[in-house]
Amino acid sequence: METRSSTDLPPVAKAYNGVDRNAFLFGWTPQAEIWNGRLAAIGFLGYLLWDLAGYSVLRDVLHIISY
Repeated sequence: METRSSTDLPPVAKAYNGVDRNAFLFGWTPQAEIWNGRLAAIGFLGYLLWDLAGYSVLRDVLHIISY
């Protein structure tokens, strides 16, 4: 098996469409989809923490509907 030195490694894929992956771009771009997923994960985690604290929107709505 052949080993390569750290200076001989290929560059990390940095871009989609020639633009940095983490750039905050507006519109229908791969970067926007990455940010959408990140923000959705943060929102989901926030709701889980809110629910663990005892403030469940879903439970309250189901309780109101069951009357």
